[in-house]
Amino acid sequence: MRIGELSQRTHVPTRMLRYYEEQDLLRSDREANGYRDYPESAVAQVELVRGLISSGLPTRLIKTMLHMEGVQGEELARTCTRNLAEDLARELETLESKIACLTRSRDTVRSFLARTRHAEVLGDARAVLGTVA
Repeated sequence: MRIGELSQRTHVPTRMLRYYEEQDLLRSDREANGYRDYPESAVAQVELVRGLISSGLPTRLIKTMLHMEGVQGEELARTCTRNLAEDLARELETLESKIACLTRSRDTVRSFLARTRHAEVLGDARAVLGTVA
């Protein structure tokens, strides 16, 4: 698929998709006319990258994370430098902290709503968000 279609399907601007390619977070083949051609799997890849960026991970670590799976991941694990391990450990601490903060915020909002006369909206929110108390 071309970049415009990928952009429409993922709701990520074409400029950002080009940036993902520059950062080696996304790959495309080039057609004879120079147009980018993305495989169907690019949709899931873009959604993953977008989610990781939204969670606050820097693109240099996202690139590493994308290569941590499969055969490349096995090789990376064997050759992981101390600096990379320390970078990842710091990012892990940051993620754990963000998750804890979000969990507290969620629990506070849920508790407040449960005490209101509109507590039934919690059931609606769980259904919409797919969450379970």
